[in-house]
Amino acid sequence: MRRLVAAAEAQALGPRGISLVSRTTGVSRQAIRRGLKELKEAPQWAGVGHRVRKPGGGRKKAIEKAPTLLADLERLVEPTTRGDPESPLRWTCLSVRQLAQQLQAQNHQVSHQLVSELLHGLGYSLQANRKTIEGASHPDRDAQFKRINRKVREFLRSGDPVISVDTKKKELVGNFKNGGRELRPQGEPEKVLVHDFVNPELGRAIPYGVYDLAENSGWVSVGIDHDTASFAVESIRRWWRNMGRTSYRGRKRLLVTADAGGSNGPRVRLWKLELQRLATELGMEISVCHFPPGTSKWNKIEHRLFSFISMNWRGKPLVSYQVIVSLIAATTTVAGLRVQAALDPGSYPSGVKVAADAMDKVRLRPARFHGDWNYTVLPRARAAR
Repeated sequence: MRRLVAAAEAQALGPRGISLVSRTTGVSRQAIRRGLKELKEAPQWAGVGHRVRKPGGGRKKAIEKAPTLLADLERLVEPTTRGDPESPLRWTCLSVRQLAQQLQAQNHQVSHQLVSELLHGLGYSLQANRKTIEGASHPDRDAQFKRINRKVREFLRSGDPVISVDTKKKELVGNFKNGGRELRPQGEPEKVLVHDFVNPELGRAIPYGVYDLAENSGWVSVGIDHDTASFAVESIRRWWRNMGRTSYRGRKRLLVTADAGGSNGPRVRLWKLELQRLATELGMEISVCHFPPGTSKWNKIEHRLFSFISMNWRGKPLVSYQVIVSLIAATTTVAGLRVQAALDPGSYPSGVKVAADAMDKVRLRPARFHGDWNYTVLPRARAAR
């Protein structure tokens, strides 16, 4: 193009145009003469959509000069033997700059921008981890899911309460960063502490939730001590006093769906002992169905209550217990979810041992199918005062 422009100027200046343009621009006379010749042949290339450069002209692409470049790049991104200590990227993140450095060490002339373009052409993009692998599944997993479904339908048809229970992730209390973003004036983000160390005066908040499937409502007790079975059952008791008793007055049975671990696990003796006390206090049969190991995310409370609480307080520092309680209680959805929350300042010491003779006093009625996962705690006769 430079040659053609110089030739056009020389043509416009007349007989001495070649010399004048050559002295002014530095373009050689030979190049200008070649340009004049090409201008005469302009109809062959001029116009929109036609080539200026001849086919095959210009700098060759990197993958044409180095046929092994793509293969070498893919070997770096996806090593043939995963976990091989000889892999050059075993202990480094896969940034395009590091990939470019590794390729340069293999005598490839590449920049990080070229590496980015090549990866895009190969179909690679930045991907976050996704929680989809649940680990080894129990052989009776599907059968247990079907049983839980049948029991839930049975209780809902008869108008008896069905609740899903679990402990939400423990949260640091204080001016710490909370995941997510919120609307604020541009350039004025909320300032929080740099390091996430537990504040000894505030500690951690332990939200234990109870989700009512029929009413689409939730109760959250925010504990300050330990996540124990006593705390879990006390949270159910507080749900009943504040929400359940009004909705299910006169009902004599309750169904609880819970995870297979944590404070409400089926192997926790204290969990069943505390349920016995609650059943006797309320005069209700409390049936429990545990989800199979490794399937806690299927529990209704996870995606019907906890997920919306996390969305409601995203980007907001949980500076105090009162703020946590208020944010939980303000959680709503377009489907009509309503939530109540309260602080539980009680003490629930961990490591409480339950003797075998104490378990003999629990009126436990195991189901025929997996009595360890499915059982009913019957109320005991109250002692006369």
